[in-house]
Amino acid sequence: MVCVACLLPLFLVPIVNLLPLVFDIIMARVYRVLGWEYRKPDRAPPACPYKPPVANKTSENVAGEHDAAAGSDLIDEALPAKLD
Repeated sequence: MVCVACLLPLFLVPIVNLLPLVFDIIMARVYRVLGWEYRKPDRAPPACPYKPPVANKTSENVAGEHDAAAGSDLIDEALPAKLD
């Protein structure tokens, strides 16, 4: 058996999410009675809490391969010197 207080958040979350909509409906009716026009305020869209890192695409093309001109100097420096 589950206590009633534990189930309360399950019912409060949808009600709290509907409060801005209910407020707009009530204000529109009050304004209509007074003969005014109620315009809903612009609300910010919900933001995603996860922000992926910004990709650095300075020397990579669409396929993910390095450019030959940009990578040639790196290849020459990475090779060890030949011993004769």
